[in-house]
Amino acid sequence: MKELILRIIPNFPMIKDGDDLLMVILNAIDACNYTLVNGDILILAQKIVSKAESRLIPLKAVDPGQKAIDLAIQTDKDPRLVQLILDESQEVMRSKPGVIIVRHNLGHVGANAGIDQSNIEQDEDGSALLLPKDPDGSAEKIKNRILKKLRVNVGVIIADSMNRPWRLGTVGEAIGCAGITVLDDRRGKNDLFG
Repeated sequence: MKELILRIIPNFPMIKDGDDLLMVILNAIDACNYTLVNGDILILAQKIVSKAESRLIPLKAVDPGQKAIDLAIQTDKDPRLVQLILDESQEVMRSKPGVIIVRHNLGHVGANAGIDQSNIEQDEDGSALLLPKDPDGSAEKIKNRILKKLRVNVGVIIADSMNRPWRLGTVGEAIGCAGITVLDDRRGKNDLFG
């Protein structure tokens, strides 16, 4: 019989810039008396990966260009935040007051390049948290370090709450994966009816 068991790691600590994310994860798993086994899949919030990878940017360190300033006026946003959105994007697809829809450098389409300002440490002038530069690579590093340290083969998913352009609400989405099949191409194969 196949089954799916979900476990949430309680009391997971706040992650800071430069933390050894793997050791924090393993310590938290150990503290709740769980042992990783082959085939387990760890789902990590993008926010903890981004923080550990120094993607928390103080806005005072951002110097907006003219394009960012012009778009900030149109959208009623901080020009420094708009500059980060532009830096993290391939193209601006649409904008209106309060929102900028872009194609992120990672290929996702969404508001504000996935840049988050909620539930993060803010300095006196504000901060913004960017997505990891290479979420698949980040997942692969964690997976490989677990295999090396524990001799356990797990999958790793880095997930984020993504908005849906031109729709209300958010959905959970994998932005990085390692150790699992993320796309099973069934074209040309028999379906339930042959």
